[in-house]
Amino acid sequence: MSGDTPEPEDSGMRPRNEERDPLDLARAIARGLAGKTPARRRKTKTDRRSRTDDPQFSGAREDPRDPQTLDKAIADLISEGGWSDELRVHGVFARWAAIMGAEIASHATPMALVDGRLEVRADTTAWATQLRLLAPELLKRLNDVLGDGSVLVIDVKGPNAPSWKKGKFTVKGRGPRDTYG
Repeated sequence: MSGDTPEPEDSGMRPRNEERDPLDLARAIARGLAGKTPARRRKTKTDRRSRTDDPQFSGAREDPRDPQTLDKAIADLISEGGWSDELRVHGVFARWAAIMGAEIASHATPMALVDGRLEVRADTTAWATQLRLLAPELLKRLNDVLGDGSVLVIDVKGPNAPSWKKGKFTVKGRGPRDTYG
């Protein structure tokens, strides 16, 4: 043929409707992938690297790359952050009724735990006195839950007394006598 356009075989291009030879297709794919992925070599008996050193291989034993349960992952996060003591304390505050009992929990509220000193607020003076008498038993219960030595002292506070001062003119004196701690 005489013409200005070359034949498709001469340019190395073929029309789309013509099928490619599978071997040519494989060669084209290989050329396209050349240099994109590292070549892997086979391991030999004399190779000193073991299968456990391979970053793609996880053996039969537990490995940090293995999938972890949610409770294990959260426990690891808590221990790495150093939050275990604070979470135990807040856990006790959240489960106060279960640890102390419904009757004590209905009349006493934990306020803070700082340096082994637990501050508890009672709703009446009578309950504040009762809690002071029960303090050794309450300490034992709390240390069973939190661990020995977590709570050293229970500081029981009575109810907050209202202020009887109204305005700038007040009468000096003892004021009302009621159950305000």
